[in-house]
Amino acid sequence: MKPLRYSINVTLDGCVHHEAGVAPDEESMRFWTAEMERADAMLFGRTTYEMMESAWRRPARGKWPDWMREWEIPFAEAIDRTKKYVVSSTLSAVDWNAELVGGDLETTVRRLKEEPGEGLSVGGVTLPRALADLGLIDEYVFVVQPVLVGRGPTLLAGLGERIPLELVDRREFRSGVVVQRYRVSRPAGGAGA
Repeated sequence: MKPLRYSINVTLDGCVHHEAGVAPDEESMRFWTAEMERADAMLFGRTTYEMMESAWRRPARGKWPDWMREWEIPFAEAIDRTKKYVVSSTLSAVDWNAELVGGDLETTVRRLKEEPGEGLSVGGVTLPRALADLGLIDEYVFVVQPVLVGRGPTLLAGLGERIPLELVDRREFRSGVVVQRYRVSRPAGGAGA
């Protein structure tokens, strides 16, 4: 079964609002590009899908916008071409290399994890919490921003149960950002996602 990874920027006080952290620099964009290239597909809820599409979809004219810096283009190209699954009860259709998925969330995600490939990635706030509560996330990647903001949505707020994690990698960037990669610690012989 391929792993499901939850990757997100988070401030030191746990805020996960997309505008609360440090603006991405070239080093962090290289990291996010590599993460995107590791994923066979992305899982998004409606809000994250619409936010990412508005920022990173290749314009119809084919040329990236002038505001985009040269070192942001590899990420833009990677996310633009990556397969996306959108979990939503309010959208009736999606495009941008995306497929709307419905039905039972657990059954749907388990089916996607059983397909061949290297892994799935999920971002956002609400959908990852639901997936964590179902025990479907195998790896957590927290890109910790060196800032305190004191407001906004927080990381996995309202999580139903404690999830033990094992640190498997840690990287520091020149900007002070620290990437922490964790795997879920599953009991030996226990049920796993």
